Amino acid sequence: MGQKITIEPITRIEGHARVTIHLDDGGQVERAYFHVDQFRGFEKFCEGRMYFEMPVITPRICGICPVSHLLASAKACDALIGAQPPRPASMLRELMHMGQIIQSHSLHFFYLASPDLLLGFDADPTVRNVVGVIGANPELALKGVKLRKYGQEIIRTVGGRRIHARFAVPGGVNKALTADERDTFLTDIEEMISFAQDGIAFARNWLEENQATVEIFASFPSGYMGLVKGGTLELYDGQVRLVGKEGQLLEEFDGSNYLSYVAEHVEDWSYLKFPYYKKMGYPAGSYRVGPLGRLNVADRISTPLANEELKEFKAIGNGRPVEGSLWYHYARLIEVLYALERARELFEDPDIFSTDIRATSRGLNREGIGVLEAPRGTLFHHYWVDEGGKIEKVNLIVATGNNNWAMSKAVEEVAREFVDGTRLIEGMLNRVEAAIRAYDPCLSCSTHAVGQMPLEVTLYDAQNQLLDRMVR
Repeated sequence: MGQKITIEPITRIEGHARVTIHLDDGGQVERAYFHVDQFRGFEKFCEGRMYFEMPVITPRICGICPVSHLLASAKACDALIGAQPPRPASMLRELMHMGQIIQSHSLHFFYLASPDLLLGFDADPTVRNVVGVIGANPELALKGVKLRKYGQEIIRTVGGRRIHARFAVPGGVNKALTADERDTFLTDIEEMISFAQDGIAFARNWLEENQATVEIFASFPSGYMGLVKGGTLELYDGQVRLVGKEGQLLEEFDGSNYLSYVAEHVEDWSYLKFPYYKKMGYPAGSYRVGPLGRLNVADRISTPLANEELKEFKAIGNGRPVEGSLWYHYARLIEVLYALERARELFEDPDIFSTDIRATSRGLNREGIGVLEAPRGTLFHHYWVDEGGKIEKVNLIVATGNNNWAMSKAVEEVAREFVDGTRLIEGMLNRVEAAIRAYDPCLSCSTHAVGQMPLEVTLYDAQNQLLDRMVR
C-alpha cells in the first residue's frame, strides 16, 4: 500500500493547517490535500448581539487584517441604517484601508515569502526565515520593515490604535484627521514609494530569472474575482467583477447581490468552505481572488506608477490572465505601490480634514451587506436583524475562503511536480508550503463548519498514561 506524508503545521502563514500527500506503491504522488482543521464560529456567536456591536466584534476574527473586517462590518451597518457616510468619512475609511494594504502586503512579502526567493527553496530551514533575509540582504529587509511600519502608523493615526481600532461606526467614523498628522506622512511618502519600487524590481527580477520554475509552479487556469470601478482597480468600493479562464467577462454585479452569483461547497477533509460561481457549478466555477485575481480583472489602475506596473503585469499573460501562483508576489507589491499613491492622493485632498464624518438615520433595514477587497481578496459581510436591530443571522465569505479551491489545487500540482517519495528531501516539502504561502492565507478569518463537528477528549494521568478517551 502507498504511504502518506503529513506536513504539519504549515509555516509562515496566519493560522493552522496541514497538508497530506498520498503516495502510490511506486512512491509517487497520487493525491494531496490542504486541510484546514481550526474552527472559529463567529457567524454563530454573533447572533443575538446588536448590529452596532458588529464593527467591534468582527475585527477580533483576526489580528492580521482587523481593519478589513472593521470596514466591511461598518459598510454592512451603513446599509442596515440606510445611511451613506459623508465623503470625508469614506475618505478616512479608505485611507485606513490603504494603511492595511501597505502593512499586510509588506509583512507577507518581506517577512514570509522573501526567504524562499532570496535564500532558495532548498536553503537550510534554520536560516530560511526573516533573520536569514536580514543576514543576506539587510537593505531589502530594512525597507520591508519601514514599509510595514508606515502602513501600521497610518492605521494607528487614523483609527487611534494599530490593532482592533474602534474607528468606523454605522454611518461614518468617530475621529477626524489633523493637518499635523497628515504632514507627518507626506514627509516620508516619496521614500516609501521608492521602497515599494525596489521590492517590485527584486520580485520581478527573481521571477524572470526563474521563469522555468514559475511556469510549472502551480500555474493553472481558473476564474478571477475582484472589485472594479468602471474597469479600474478598486479596493474599498465598487462592483464585483468575475472573469473566466480566458479573461472573458462573466459577471459584473453589485456586492449586495452576491448570493445570486456565489455559493459554497463543502468537502469532508476541511472546515474551510469552497466558494464558487453558481452558474458554472463546483468545481468548474472556482475562481481566485487577492492581488493576482484583482489585477487579472482590472483594466487599469488609477495611479500612474502602479498603472505602469500593471501594463508590465498584463504583458506577462499576453492577452490572457496571468496564471502562475508565484506571480501573486509581484501583484502584491504592485498593490503596495498603488496603496501608497492612493494614500498620497487622500492626504492631499482638503476634505480629509473635515469634521463632517458621520451620517445618522432613524430607519433600520432588515438586511445589510458590506463588501470590500481585503489584502487577501474579496470580503463579504452579510447581517440579518430583527425589528429592534438584534442580529438574527450572519454570513461571512472571507477572502481566504474564496481561494480555498486554488490553494488545494496548488498543493496538489506542486506536490506532483516536485515531491518524490523515493528520495524525499525537506526542500520538496517546503515547495508545497510555498504554494500555500503564495496566497497569503489568513485561516483564522475564514474557517467555518457545516453540521456537527468531531470532538475528541483524552484524559491522562500524571505519568502521561492514557486513562480514558471519548469521541463525539
